[in-house]
Amino acid sequence: MKKIKELAPGLLLCLAIAVPSHFLGKQFPIIGGPVIAILIGMVITLLWKEKGMFQEGIRFTSKKILQWAVIFLGFGLNLSIVLETGRQSLPIIICTISASLIISFALHKAMHVPGKISTLVGVGSSICGGSAVAATAPVIQADDEEVAQSISVIFLFNVLAALIFPHLGAMVGFATDTGEAFGIFAGTAVNDTSSVTACAATWDNLYRLGSATLDKAVTVKLTRTLAIIPITLALAFIRTRQEKTSGNKVELKKIFPFFILWFIAASLITTICTGPFHISADFFTPMKELSKFLIIMAMGAIGLNTDIVKLIKTGAKPIIMGFACWAGITAISLAMQHVLGIW
Repeated sequence: MKKIKELAPGLLLCLAIAVPSHFLGKQFPIIGGPVIAILIGMVITLLWKEKGMFQEGIRFTSKKILQWAVIFLGFGLNLSIVLETGRQSLPIIICTISASLIISFALHKAMHVPGKISTLVGVGSSICGGSAVAATAPVIQADDEEVAQSISVIFLFNVLAALIFPHLGAMVGFATDTGEAFGIFAGTAVNDTSSVTACAATWDNLYRLGSATLDKAVTVKLTRTLAIIPITLALAFIRTRQEKTSGNKVELKKIFPFFILWFIAASLITTICTGPFHISADFFTPMKELSKFLIIMAMGAIGLNTDIVKLIKTGAKPIIMGFACWAGITAISLAMQHVLGIW
């Protein structure tokens, strides 16, 4: 009961930020609720530095609720359908993820970008934006300002992708009587789900394809989301090795991302229920929506712990890294589609 009383003020504050951010994100999907929540939190912090009794709940929201959000994200994944329909795009996904991680590592060394920000930008750019950052941050113990920096960089190139890619698709000669090629491109080269949706829907509207492009892009995007599992486990292994090398005592409970096991369990539950038991996928829609809302709530907490002035002053190098990852992913996605004969 005492713990609940300590957490309640901060939790309610984050909830108060999340509710309007959620609805504004619906109105402006290119921006999205998480980014709006971070911005609101940052503005509040400009005016209110010492949060006193609110701080404990804010910290809990930015750490634990972020992990719960990733777990509930698993209920949106029917593994059999995702793997079956996403098989065509799998070589492209592997190549784009590899390219982004290699670019972020190379620029980390060359430009001396902090390691945790480099990891978050690389993983967020290559997998699924905010969701990947949410899954990775606890594993590498990134602080709230590092998470905010990474989300801000990813948001910038999400918006650019949503605005530019439909025109780029027409310029390179994607077929306009089908949404397959552009759907794969949007699903592999755009970071966040909201921007993937906006980008694919624009192509559908331009060429009157119904929801063909959107369906393809979302399926590819869900296939990319599965990369959260090996990436987080690999990062946990690397961190364990680093801790041992530095002579620190390694506690598995603190390093291993146990919440990823729950994420896998949630995905398996959805796969089994919608498969052998023939339960409608709509049954899991509330849990998927809860995941999105919890991410918005956690991003509000991260905004409350972030100094926007410092963020702007230190933002140039991460933005350059984000651009390099974005450009690399775009080029690899186009090249791989051409090699595979998709366009």
